Amino acid sequence: MFHKVKDVTALEDFRLSVQFAEGITKIYDLKPVFSKWQSFTRLKDHPEEFSRVQVDVGGYGIIWNDDLDLSCNELWANGTAVATPFDNLLALSDATVLWHLNESTLRKAISYGKLVNGIDVCKFGKQWVVSMQAMEREYGRPADRVTENIEE
Repeated sequence: MFHKVKDVTALEDFRLSVQFAEGITKIYDLKPVFSKWQSFTRLKDHPEEFSRVQVDVGGYGIIWNDDLDLSCNELWANGTAVATPFDNLLALSDATVLWHLNESTLRKAISYGKLVNGIDVCKFGKQWVVSMQAMEREYGRPADRVTENIEE
């Protein structure tokens, strides 16, 4: 399954904080990678380059340069989930992708009270945020998540 990366931050001790579109944050420890893939030792030898990590185009992973990258699936599978105050909150645009819905469907659900403003959804500036629980209550589990649970 594709776990879209939304943001990445370099932390101390060669760890990364990776935020995924599903509203989950994971800490990925890069140190085991140094012995697994020789090309990554460059980051170990030049720690200033480690902090230049960024999300790859499309959220398919993270990159440092043309030679060093990690896939979203590697980060998801080998990262450790951490609790944050933002767990299970999704941008409406991310929810539409996960549930294969049109954004207008969710906007109508808000205007008709199916998704309650201030309880299920909240608007920050121009961006609507919806809780995973509200989406699952109204639309069931996303198809990709159901498939993932079967595979586990």
